[in-house]
Amino acid sequence: MPEPRITYCTELGMMVEGKAEEALASELLSPYRGQAQLIFTSPPFPLNRKKKYGNHTGEEYRRWLAGFAAPFVGFLKGDGSIAIELGNSWEPGSPSMSVLALRALLDFLEAGALTLCQQFVCSNPARLPSPAQWVNVERIRVKDAFTHVWWMSTTDRPKADNRRVLKDYSPDMQRLLQSGKYNAGRRPSEHSIGARSFLTDNGGAIPANVIAVPDDDLAASNVIEASNTRGKDPYLKHCKEQGITPHPARMPAKLAEFFIKFLTEPGDWVIDPFAGSNVTGYVAESLGRQWISIEPNPEYAAASMSRFPAAICGGSPPERP
Repeated sequence: MPEPRITYCTELGMMVEGKAEEALASELLSPYRGQAQLIFTSPPFPLNRKKKYGNHTGEEYRRWLAGFAAPFVGFLKGDGSIAIELGNSWEPGSPSMSVLALRALLDFLEAGALTLCQQFVCSNPARLPSPAQWVNVERIRVKDAFTHVWWMSTTDRPKADNRRVLKDYSPDMQRLLQSGKYNAGRRPSEHSIGARSFLTDNGGAIPANVIAVPDDDLAASNVIEASNTRGKDPYLKHCKEQGITPHPARMPAKLAEFFIKFLTEPGDWVIDPFAGSNVTGYVAESLGRQWISIEPNPEYAAASMSRFPAAICGGSPPERP
């Protein structure tokens, strides 16, 4: 593969075409080392068969993912974060789940001397039933409809503020704030609720660490909604018009939005080493963050430019930190 190069630039970011391991080690990105507030990404999942976007399989996947720990840490600020989405996999030819992703996560944490800050679950019931053999044919499993997002850092107190991601209060909570009345006292859980514990209007509810699509039964007012099934996505329209095959594993924009808001502020740098259709860069730009995205597939990298009307082909990198 040729040396990493800039596919396009915007005022705040750039898409770099190249393999992630080569781009992160390149002179092109060397000025940005130690500057990222957040590395947010969804690497290829450890599936049992190869996909077009280049996933690794088996024990090779553990070694491959762990190899990114040191480079990722090298790009982080001292209080920066890494948030990685990892999906599930199954044992070849067996209706048994694989623990490969968990082992890969542990290897990654150890290789980077990282602290695991919190675990998130991203639920998407709109996914097609899989694994097909066990769910559709033999009917001995239910469909696999969630991934994990693992938030980690080199410190146990990375930059974060849940006030930036508050959700609207539920109708019941709104009524409680208006009436100022509720049942105080000790709960069966042994928590003691004071007479004024719930009467402060904080501007919204603290979200849960479960991220769900709107039709999920879990989608209460304090759950983040995320889905990538939007039929009118400008990116999909562009791909259809240009005869381009869209990236098959697009990240839900709401997922990227939550972590970028939660873990960064305007002006901070966000890096996505496995950008795909560059949802991370698009969301970062819309929120006033600076960004770097990396994608090895030239077709995917070029197609993602449709998300940025003011983007310039090639061009110079954004102003360095």
